[in-house]
Formats: sequence, structure tokens, C-alpha cells
Amino acid sequence: MSLELLLSLCLGLGLSACCGFRVFVPLLVTNVAYLTDYLTPNAGFEWMGGWVAFAVLATATVLEIAAYYIPIVDHFLDTVAAPAAFIAGTVLTTSLLKDDSPVLRWILGIIVGGGSAGLIQAGTSLLRLGSTATTGGLGNPVVATGENVFAGFFSVLALFLPVLVAVLAIGLLWFVGRRLVRRLGGNSRTA
Repeated sequence: MSLELLLSLCLGLGLSACCGFRVFVPLLVTNVAYLTDYLTPNAGFEWMGGWVAFAVLATATVLEIAAYYIPIVDHFLDTVAAPAAFIAGTVLTTSLLKDDSPVLRWILGIIVGGGSAGLIQAGTSLLRLGSTATTGGLGNPVVATGENVFAGFFSVLALFLPVLVAVLAIGLLWFVGRRLVRRLGGNSRTA
């Protein structure tokens, strides 16, 4: 594996994991990186570096962030965000991977990008359900703020320190995966 592929995989993993917190924030950060020529999209993903994409992603980001502060809407968004995060993570990782094989890029995009985004999204959905159950929904804005901060901060940090963010993402994925397995395992024992 080349160093360039490894670094692009780390960047894709970090940004895709952030899609699990907010679908559009990492896409917008990546779009700005493309617009400023900090990053170069793979062939076929040039649209991600255009001004139309910027307008769409900026609008979607603002709407997504605001909607998570509206009771009941936040739970609806969690159901919609699960497949959207998977798709966004897949597209992000695939657009960033530096490898000549499109098949390998898409396979890694689906497994690494989509998988990490989907797993983090599942964890945030359970966190919101727990917040609703324990606080009657009053704690959900605090959860939403934390998710917004994580998505924004780590998306930007991933651009400059992709290996660090990838290591942190792997740790978070391990933690969330373990919690989900425990929760699902606990539910099957009581059934």
C-alpha cells in the first residue's frame, strides 16, 4: 500500500466518521478544500468541488444543524440520516482515495466510508434516544450541540492531521460498535 493511498484512506475514514454526526458538514468542509485547491477530487467527482455544490451543501448544512434543535424533528432526522450518512461516507471516501483502481476505491469507500459513517450514526441515534428517555427531550439540544462541534472540528482537523483523526475515529468506532453489540446482545437475552 502506498503512502498516498494510506493517507487518503485515513482522510476518508476521518471525514466519513464525521458524517455519522452530521451528514453535510464533512461534505461542505471537503467541498471548500476542493474549491481552495487544498485537495483534488478523483476523476468523476469534480462536481464536489464546484460552486453549485457549495451552495447546495452550505444550505443543507445550515438546515440540518438547525433541524436537530427542533423536538421530534431530531428523531425523524435520525431515521433519514442513517442511510444518508452511509451514502455520504461512501462518496467522500471514494472521492478522496488515491488509487488507480475504481473498483478498489468503491469497495473501500463502501466498507470504510459508509461503514464508519453508518456505525457512528447508529451510535448518535441511540444517544439521542437515551437522552429523550432520561430527560424527556430536554437534553437533546446539548447532544445536538456536541454532535455539531464534533462534526465541524474533526472534519477540519482531518484535513490537516488525517492519521490522528483516523486513529481517533477507529477508537470511537470500536467504542460505539462494542456498545451496540452489548445493547443488542442484552436485548436478545431478555427476549
